[in-house]
Amino acid sequence: QVQLVESGGGLVQAGGSLRLSCAASGSIRSINAMGWYRQAPVKQRELVAIITSGGMTNYADSVKGRFTITTDNAKNTVYLQMNTLKPEDTTVYYCNANIRVGYLETYWGQGTQVTVSS
Repeated sequence: QVQLVESGGGLVQAGGSLRLSCAASGSIRSINAMGWYRQAPVKQRELVAIITSGGMTNYADSVKGRFTITTDNAKNTVYLQMNTLKPEDTTVYYCNANIRVGYLETYWGQGTQVTVSS
């Protein structure tokens, strides 16, 4: 079994920064990719940023230049550094990981709330 545990959400003023962390634990053979998604009420979950095991990254257009995704492979942890936050970034952020435990499977974290006040 694999668990993703997120931390780092909270309340910040517009223009401020937050850093989200997500640590994967359990019977992990390898991690193909890790990423962050977000979902506002009554909206579909959308990709924020993703990073592959080879270090390739992809970002939503709305966060390019403001957010940076990185990993610590030794700790099976992914980070999302969020700078110049805007009120429209307010929502729940979910960690996502594509992990091989024998077979390849996708896992989700429990979600962490990010609130940006204007």
